[in-house]
Amino acid sequence: MDETSPLAANPASPSAPRAANLPKHSDQQSFVLQKIQPALLGLMDGSVSTLAPIFATAGLTGKPIDAFYVGLAASVGAGISMGLAESLSDDGVVSGRGNPLSRGVITGLATMLGGMLHTLPFLIHDLHTALMLAYVVVLIELIVIAFIKFRFMKSPLPQTVMQVVVGGGVVFGVGVWLGRLGAGG
Repeated sequence: MDETSPLAANPASPSAPRAANLPKHSDQQSFVLQKIQPALLGLMDGSVSTLAPIFATAGLTGKPIDAFYVGLAASVGAGISMGLAESLSDDGVVSGRGNPLSRGVITGLATMLGGMLHTLPFLIHDLHTALMLAYVVVLIELIVIAFIKFRFMKSPLPQTVMQVVVGGGVVFGVGVWLGRLGAGG
């Protein structure tokens, strides 16, 4: 092995930087890895993972305020969980994903935001109105997520829209079904 080989450096040596032989990312790639990807992960998780409990609660109790508090609890809990998971997943040195605390905060806040956007309509006292507005908000959330994925991850737009809408639609349908099942109808 010659001395210019990336394997020539001893990565176990305390004096050798851990990522010295890894390729450097462009500023755009670093921005996507360190900011957009954690935010997108959080938005997707918050938007989708909170659908089932919120809509099941609305269907089960018939009380918008109950759905609001379940959505609030699910959004905050998911935000904390996702933020911790992202910040503890790697230190960012080898992957180039940047500061773990920064990624964790971005993911956690985006998760809370994704969950709270369709939770807020349940502050409206009329269940039918709250549900109609929440449906519209969910659709807008899913379209925005698909656009962000298209714009920054360079995914084909039709494929991205299909993935996000179908995935969100399945979870949404499960929540509505469980709410009706639990309410006896």
